[in-house]
Parts: sequence; structure tokens; C-alpha cells
Amino acid sequence: MTFTADQLGRSKVSGLAHRPSMREATLDDPVRIASISKLAVGVAVMRLVDKQALDLDRDVSLYLGWRLVHPQHPGAKITLRLLLSHQSGLTDDAGYFIPLDAKLADLLAQPEAWDASHAPGSFFRYANVNYPVVAAVMEAATGRRFDRIMTEEVFDPLAIPACYNWSGCKTEARKDAITLYRPDGSIARDDWITQPEQCASMTTRDGRCDLDAYLPGQNGSAFGPQGGLRISAGGLARLGQMLLGGGDGLLTPQSFAELIRAQWRFDGSNGDDDKGYFTAFGLGVQRIEQADGRVWIGHPGEAYGLRAGLWVDRAGGQGVVRISTGHAEDYPVGHCLVACP
Repeated sequence: MTFTADQLGRSKVSGLAHRPSMREATLDDPVRIASISKLAVGVAVMRLVDKQALDLDRDVSLYLGWRLVHPQHPGAKITLRLLLSHQSGLTDDAGYFIPLDAKLADLLAQPEAWDASHAPGSFFRYANVNYPVVAAVMEAATGRRFDRIMTEEVFDPLAIPACYNWSGCKTEARKDAITLYRPDGSIARDDWITQPEQCASMTTRDGRCDLDAYLPGQNGSAFGPQGGLRISAGGLARLGQMLLGGGDGLLTPQSFAELIRAQWRFDGSNGDDDKGYFTAFGLGVQRIEQADGRVWIGHPGEAYGLRAGLWVDRAGGQGVVRISTGHAEDYPVGHCLVACP
């Protein structure tokens, strides 16, 4: 679907949201939107920066109450700016999903969680694990749980029905979810009609689905800040309209400019560009800087057979949302800008 800052444009929807019931998909059906989740986290962080609850350049250890330190570069501080722009030195090699009652500090104490060859701030390496750390910092600084921060700071002000790992969404919204299927027809995520008793978040180490076991400021992973956002195409368009509107009253002009500014730009050796996939990155915002001078800001999403993209061209005053599901995990990943396979 396309949109401008003040209205929705052309849209096309086809396919089934839930195969057994033959329910057709609509623009209002929530779907696990994968890494586009990171963009919303960046917006929430800048909202908290505006409220002086967070500082982009403060050592996050001072928020967390435990030391987050690169083992090969213990003197280099790690900041929200570096985490949001994938320059922290963290990698996904140790994983980024942990049980509901586990501590992020234990995961990040593993040597493989770090890029041994590069100091924080010197190299771009896209890593999902940055975002559970960001979520834990947000919680530690505010005393609020991540899912509630996102609802109160982003979704409610923008009137978007959305949530992370279903926490904060109405229970009946789960039945409207777009179920994600693998190419063989098996369920990858979110069949709440035939599997209503599943746990929406990570479970505890002994298998319990009990949010009372969650440790705010210590875990960061349970709500899936890196990819667990459930939001509809229409909700994504509203988020995109905020980007077209320069923050749309949600962010100050200064914070919005910092959100979308290139914190990193590939110079040939200062990052892993994934064969040209990444060329510039802001604070949870990917930038596609085209040869003709046109710049698209937003984020792609890819997981569990989904391919998606939310992109806006601020100079041209237009945006696009694309969502496609049912793909093989090894299917080529694109930005879902011009087309989404």
C-alpha cells in the first residue's frame, strides 16, 4: 500500500490470513513484522531522549546496573547510539533469545557474543542482540516494562493498535492475526485459532509462561524488541506517516533529525555491508541512498517466511508498505521497496 503524510493511497491485499478457516487477509490484520520492529524501538528511545530519561551517548552500564563491556576493548563505552546503529561490537553468534527468567548479562558474558576484531564504534555489524540490550536499558531507566513503554510512548500517541509478542494487544486481536506459514504448509508463527493456549512470549527455563518471572532491566529479550512487533499494514502506514511528518508531534525536530541521520555509512571497510544490502544506518532506521540522490528511510523485515518493508521518501512526500508471506528461509532477501517477493 502507498501513503502520503495525510492520507492512504493505493492498496492491494490477496491471500489467506488463516488457511484452515479460509479467512482472507485484510489491511487491518496484525502480523509479526520481524525487523521493522527495530524502527519502532528507535522512535521510542528518541521519545525518552526528549523526556531526558535517556542519553544516547551515556555508557549503558550506568543504566543497567551491571557492566556491559567488550572483552577485547574494556575501556570503550557502549552507548545507545552504538547499539541502535549496530556499531556496539555485539554479534548474534551467542544468540539473542533467552528464557523469561534468564539474565541478559549471562548471555553477553559469552566470548562469542562479541566481535573480537573490532572495537565498539569502529565497525558496523548488523546484530539482533543489540535490541534486547536497548530494551533492558529503557526498562532500567524508566522503571517500566518494555511492552508498556512501547504502548505508552509510541502506539497510543499515534493511535496504532500494535504490541510486542502480543503483550498490550487485546486478546481478540490474536484471532485476527496473519498466521505465518512455511512453504510446506506447517505453522511458523501465530495460529491462535487452532492453538489458543500457546505462550506469546518466551517461557521460563522450566517451561512456564509466567510474565511475573520476567526481570525488567535484566532480560530485555522476552517481548522480542528485535522482531516481535505485531502490527497491521495500516498501522505501519501510520508509523510511516509519522516519519513523513518529521516526527508528527511525537518527537522534537532535533530528535527526529538524529533518528534518521546516518550514524554509519559504508566506506568500503568500516562494516559488514552484507554484499551491498547495508549502505547507511541511523538509530533503528535503515537508509537506502540511491544514485539519483533519492533517499528512502525505513526498515525491511525478514523472518519465518515473511518478507516486508516500510519505506518513506521524505523529499518526495510518499511512502510504501509491502508484506509478503510463505517464503522459504533461503529465499533471497530484498528490501521490499520496489517489490516484495
